[in-house]
Amino acid sequence: MNTILRMYEQLDWANKRILQTLQVRVGSNENQQICQLFSHILLAEKGWMTRLQGLDSTPIPLWSDLGLEACEKLIQENEKSYADFLNRIAQSDLDQTISYTNSKGQKFTNTIQDILIHVALHGQYHRGQINLRLRSVGSQPVNVDFITFVRES
Repeated sequence: MNTILRMYEQLDWANKRILQTLQVRVGSNENQQICQLFSHILLAEKGWMTRLQGLDSTPIPLWSDLGLEACEKLIQENEKSYADFLNRIAQSDLDQTISYTNSKGQKFTNTIQDILIHVALHGQYHRGQINLRLRSVGSQPVNVDFITFVRES
């Protein structure tokens, strides 16, 4: 459980670092794709939390461009939701399964632990894509490496 808690601390830290960079760079056409990727990360986090709570996540628009103000608000909401959830569950709860329907209408069942790990890794994957796009438009990528988070903690 300690590893998962640490992953979510890093996830929040990385989301905030990306947001700070995008707030400085907002305005160019290249940023529309970048902001859409960032919105997707945050909406997916919300969608998975909705599933973990046993609710229907299909109405959540996973590929919407929220705008940076909405992203900032969603970062805060997601951070609180995951912190509350992780503080409520025990190590033994991680092996419980959750059944849900994905955005394509397919039904799946996964353990809480696998879902939590997926969410953390999913965000890292897309933050890597954001960094690639930032570099392609002449900006410095955002260092969201786990080891950097550890060093700064």
